[in-house]
Amino acid sequence: MNVSIRQEGLGWRILRNLILLIGIIIILGPMYLVVINSLKSLEEAGQGFFNLPRALDFSNYAELLSKGNYWRYVWNTTFITIGSIVMVLLINPTVAYAIARNRHKKYYNFVYLYILLGLFVPFQVIMLPLTKIMTNLSLLNPVGLILLYGALSLTRGVFLLVNYIEGMPMEIEEAARIDGCSTFQIYYSIILRLIMPMLVTLIIMDALWFWNDFMLPLLILNKSKEFWTLPLFQYNFKTEYSFNYTMAFTSYLMAMLPIIVVYAAGQKYIIAGLTEGAIKG
Repeated sequence: MNVSIRQEGLGWRILRNLILLIGIIIILGPMYLVVINSLKSLEEAGQGFFNLPRALDFSNYAELLSKGNYWRYVWNTTFITIGSIVMVLLINPTVAYAIARNRHKKYYNFVYLYILLGLFVPFQVIMLPLTKIMTNLSLLNPVGLILLYGALSLTRGVFLLVNYIEGMPMEIEEAARIDGCSTFQIYYSIILRLIMPMLVTLIIMDALWFWNDFMLPLLILNKSKEFWTLPLFQYNFKTEYSFNYTMAFTSYLMAMLPIIVVYAAGQKYIIAGLTEGAIKG
């Protein structure tokens, strides 16, 4: 009996490790191709796409960084990402706290359910109406895109934060009110501190979305090159340099590096936020 259990456990461990190995290859394989081919000339890449470079050649990076508009696109992407995160910080926890502490009222419960409906509406359904509205408001620019991101982030943000706040004991707020704290003081001094793990998780997840998003910038910003973000630059860059895929790989890698650093730095907060949210739920 014990032998069969050990054999079953061994078989499961082998299968689990095999699945993990396949997953690692699927994830890191494309990254490997991007890195090695960004360090090759176009001729060398044509001779051996999967081979390691014969020598470290950073000429692709030098050429990319020397392009006149490249840093403009980096700035646009950074400005939109930071501006959208500020919108998330200002709106999402405030709305979530108001709803979480007033769910017993019909109005707030209706607002909560109305916001959650956004989770079930495919983006393709609202894509054209959004573009039409933004055109009529003359907001086909980075500021308009920031406002859009702030509004669209409400669905996921409110869903996560409302459940998180509802799991907090009311006794903390009641004690603060007895000490003379106003609602704003309770929110700013207590609630924001307590929801910080989930809030940081939300910020990192949204930052990944804002930085890498392609569809909304394509709809809102594509009327002028001055408004392009890095994903738009890469899309048009690929068309302009249709045969120079080593330069395309270089641009992809350069765009990935900042957000990879942000994700790596905040990974522990994501795990902590999701874990605490699961426990509170």
